[in-house]
Amino acid sequence: MDVNLEQLFIDFVRDNKKPLYLFAYSYVKNEQDALDIIQDSIQKAWQSLHKVEKIAQLKSWFYQIVARTAIDFLRKMKRIQVMDEEEISYVSPQQQDTYEDVDLENAMDQLPYPLKEVIILRFFEDLKLEDVATILNIPLSTAKSRLYKALKLLKIELSVEGSK
Repeated sequence: MDVNLEQLFIDFVRDNKKPLYLFAYSYVKNEQDALDIIQDSIQKAWQSLHKVEKIAQLKSWFYQIVARTAIDFLRKMKRIQVMDEEEISYVSPQQQDTYEDVDLENAMDQLPYPLKEVIILRFFEDLKLEDVATILNIPLSTAKSRLYKALKLLKIELSVEGSK
């Protein structure tokens, strides 16, 4: 394996630990689960680092791994989940989300997940639409249409929230 690529990967993870954590957290809404996803993603990426063809694609390649790992985690949790939400909130310590814009958070929660993913990657992770399409493994045209639809729904939801 290329030693230079290994060091670039280590530097990338170190320099982007907070955005990567927030990205994983946006999927699972739990601090410990997000940290586990990042740890698993780093391990998976390290084992397949030799597959990176272009260093310029390192960011989108790793975000794709994080997204897939988070989705796999959520699928696994769907099968395991036994308690209802009320029981979980009673048993677990309360996690405080640090969104500054509650209306935006509520509007984002109303979006279907495929639309929410595009918004998170494009605006919260500041990725190009081409990279969003690569990470989600969808055509660019699909990423564009999901972004347009999500923005339209957010605008409607925020205008409804604002008029309350």
